Amino acid sequence: MGCSSCSTGKDGQPGGCKNNGTCGTDGCNKLTVFDWLSNMSLPSGEKPFDFVEVRFKNSRKDFYKNTEGLTLSIGDIVATQAQSGHDIGMVTLTGELVRVQMKKKKAPFSGEEVCKVYRKASQKDIDIWQKCRDREEEIKKRAREIAIVLKLQMKISDVEFQGDGSKATFYYTAEERVDFRQLIKDMAKAFGIRIEMRQIGYRQEAQRLGGVGSCGRELCCSTWLTDFRSVSTSAARYQQLSLNPQKLAGQCGKLKCCLNYELDTYLDALKGFPGQDTKLYTEKGLAYCQKTDIFKGLLWFTYKDEPSNWHVLSKDQVKEVLEKNKKKEKVASLEEYAADNIIEEKVVFENVVGQDSLTRFDQPKRKNNKNRNRNKKRRNNKNRKPKNA
Repeated sequence: MGCSSCSTGKDGQPGGCKNNGTCGTDGCNKLTVFDWLSNMSLPSGEKPFDFVEVRFKNSRKDFYKNTEGLTLSIGDIVATQAQSGHDIGMVTLTGELVRVQMKKKKAPFSGEEVCKVYRKASQKDIDIWQKCRDREEEIKKRAREIAIVLKLQMKISDVEFQGDGSKATFYYTAEERVDFRQLIKDMAKAFGIRIEMRQIGYRQEAQRLGGVGSCGRELCCSTWLTDFRSVSTSAARYQQLSLNPQKLAGQCGKLKCCLNYELDTYLDALKGFPGQDTKLYTEKGLAYCQKTDIFKGLLWFTYKDEPSNWHVLSKDQVKEVLEKNKKKEKVASLEEYAADNIIEEKVVFENVVGQDSLTRFDQPKRKNNKNRNRNKKRRNNKNRKPKNA
């Protein structure tokens, strides 16, 4: 959902707020928490919760204590405590929902780890912050060139400046451990700022950069997904998906997070279901399982000597045959069981929209009798003999 700033600009091109997901109206932010308590007043005698949620570039968020008792609302630009200097961020959540989010993410409510909000950002703070944000793309390009010259096996994916412009954090991805000491020296000399290198995974990189998945929607990790659970190829096997890495991989190059969404449903359906390696012993021969449909409760078997002929059996029928096989009894054939599962589906076409025929607007071609009569007269005139002959 876009904000009012994401309107159409000149020549039909999208305008946009050009803040890369940090718009002031909080309408198109990543991982935004809906404040459903905003229209409710606190009970008498209750003080508002003194923590606020502040978000920085992309999806990085943190919780800060409002020690000064400032009147803050969603969308306010504030100066917050940092390791050295101060940082500039935007308030994305206030009130009791901040307490819920802190409990969910196990953030500390007290201690040395708790940072605080200094003040509301002045116009000078915002100008310095915006100036630093404008330098990020140029510095990222230059940092990549330095890394290539040093032949480092790493990819610098994003750069984030601190609000006061004294430090820049470089996010990078790498397969193995990288010795970037010389890289830090060269970048500090070239940019004149303090450098911090932070390695992130490929999923975190996709979360920060965003994008559109193969489903046509925005990436789950950059919109609503807050944690990354491990995804294995067994999730695709349980759901009977083809193990094609090009289709199972997401924008990050790893297995798609959505493979876990319906996995529990498939695991529940597989309880008490015969396995894929089930073998049935019949008098006609040994039969192997070729295909299963766990939701319809059907299995397809073929004889060892007749792999082209498939016989469909229900889950209960397979269990019945297995029970007989355990007693060292063989059934006559699978055809006896498969004959009970043959259902002839009759295709019924219904006139849903009340139309009589799809060709009701087509008019039949009419024969041109006028041209026929004209040609007939011409032939008769040619056949007539002249009177003076």
